[in-house]
Amino acid sequence: MTIQLNHTIVPSRDKKAGATFLAGILGLPEPEPFGPFLGVRTSNDVTLDYLDAAEVPSLHLAFLVSEAEFDEIFGRITERGVPYWADPLHRRPGEINTNDGGRGVYFTDPDGHNLEILTRPYGSGG
Repeated sequence: MTIQLNHTIVPSRDKKAGATFLAGILGLPEPEPFGPFLGVRTSNDVTLDYLDAAEVPSLHLAFLVSEAEFDEIFGRITERGVPYWADPLHRRPGEINTNDGGRGVYFTDPDGHNLEILTRPYGSGG
């Protein structure tokens, strides 16, 4: 059996602002409208479908990236002055973690979603 994540809905106070922020930081194509959604498509064809919502619970979205992609994305994070942390609880500001022999960093989007980029999956050793 092959099971793949196809899409998920990301509630947002302003779907255009949220989707544009994510696509810009990650270096992905411009968000695509689809019905009431604004979709950000990742390289494995999963879409994060931003939807305007009155209530926006905080989500955690983690993106596995290559070392080169990490450098590019982290460069955009720092260029834009986006605060970042080495941990999900934001107790280590301005640091990058080296979990499992890779690199990882957490940052928030305009809705307060806790976003993460990492170069090694957790539990992969190193």
